[in-house]
Amino acid sequence: MKSDALTIDQYLKELPDDRREAIENIRKSILKNLPQGFQEVLSYGMIGYVVPHSIYPNGYHCNTKLPLPFITIGSQKNFISLHHLGLYFDENLVNWFSSKYATHSKNKLDMGKGCVRFKKINEIPLDLIGELVSKISVENYIETYEKSLKR
Repeated sequence: MKSDALTIDQYLKELPDDRREAIENIRKSILKNLPQGFQEVLSYGMIGYVVPHSIYPNGYHCNTKLPLPFITIGSQKNFISLHHLGLYFDENLVNWFSSKYATHSKNKLDMGKGCVRFKKINEIPLDLIGELVSKISVENYIETYEKSLKR
């Protein structure tokens, strides 16, 4: 569910209490582990983490006026989503995450190409999310992204 909020605080205030707490916990885990260079913004109506134009002037190929997206977290109708474009671009990272997920959660992994869906919001593997976030530097992410564009 896309929000029309103009700030992250406004986005969080719009959420029901249980969703707000879950999103805030994910956000804390991301911010604690986010490599230097990524920036927290409101992106696509969700909380996003991007490579700013000051680091990657080319921006996002779909709309070069936007910074290069990396991660978004959002409250959807039936789940909380974590979109991680590193998972979308890097098969080794997907394999690592998929194998580690079972050791961090008793729930079955619900994942699309780059989107992880959490239906049980009180059982989100925050430590695993933090570890996932820390695995890609800005430089490595840009390199992987550019390679994916050439395919």
